[in-house]
Amino acid sequence: MINVTIETFEAEVLQASMHTPVLVDFWAPWCGPCKVIGPILEKIEAEYGGRFKLVKIDSDQEQQLASMFGIRSIPTCVLLMGGQPVDGFMGALPEGQIKAFLDKHLPSEEELAAHAQAQEAQQMLAQPDSADAGDALEKLAQAVAQAPDNHDLRFELVKQYISHGRFPEAAGALAPALAQIPVQLRFEALAQWLNALEFVATDPRGQWPLEKFDELIGQNKRDFETRFAKSRVLIAMGEWPDALDELLEIIMRDKKWDDEAPRKTYVGLLELMTPPRPKADPATAGKSAGGIELAGKAAVQEDPQAQLVSQYRRKLSMALN
Repeated sequence: MINVTIETFEAEVLQASMHTPVLVDFWAPWCGPCKVIGPILEKIEAEYGGRFKLVKIDSDQEQQLASMFGIRSIPTCVLLMGGQPVDGFMGALPEGQIKAFLDKHLPSEEELAAHAQAQEAQQMLAQPDSADAGDALEKLAQAVAQAPDNHDLRFELVKQYISHGRFPEAAGALAPALAQIPVQLRFEALAQWLNALEFVATDPRGQWPLEKFDELIGQNKRDFETRFAKSRVLIAMGEWPDALDELLEIIMRDKKWDDEAPRKTYVGLLELMTPPRPKADPATAGKSAGGIELAGKAAVQEDPQAQLVSQYRRKLSMALN
């Protein structure tokens, strides 16, 4: 447990929460319930062995921080993960309720071990001339085996399998995610990417030059089979905007063709092209999951990739309406 001030808040809370959940205890020396819950929180932190970090903020001395989090009464505890508040509670709860609150959000010991293994694997894969891609993928696969319900790890594993051309392994790792109802859009996106690459690897048209596709399409604008095949070749080439344009031509002419395969592929590409959202600052996050209000509003400037995705989303909307 450490005491945090406005000067240390960035490092000890925001930055720390990017890799370890941080529980912030707002208290004051005159507060009786604060003296009750304080030792309980410290005991739980020791018992949880690093699964979260406990910090204390004197709301009288650090009124700017208390105001930023919209603190109305004390004690109030706020849990931050990934640089933003995810939940909180007010009052001196008993030990069992505090543990139940934490267990809703904190990763288990197995998940922590899986994350550590996945992080090691990703560091290996990040090396530009790494010859250990096979070992790294094996580590990542082991991490998923340890935490099979962790969708983020599974998504990363499938993406890496596809990127390294290991299509059978990708299909196997993807299958559990595709069996869930409903299927998460990001896994449907990976399925569309994998389908395109498998098509190029197994279908003779996968080796056609683009000019051959264009010649056939020029003879028949409604040759959707050829247009769809061309889009898959473009996906495999990494020319995703061009692939979107080709898919859009099909959608505009026949929205229902081939059980809407062009639309599904189009949406999948947009999902894969969408840049990750920046982590929110607690000062601009609005309201936590526990209803603890935070001051301010975020002003996010869209980057060029996000603008491109927005442009193609509008094109699809116009084609479907």
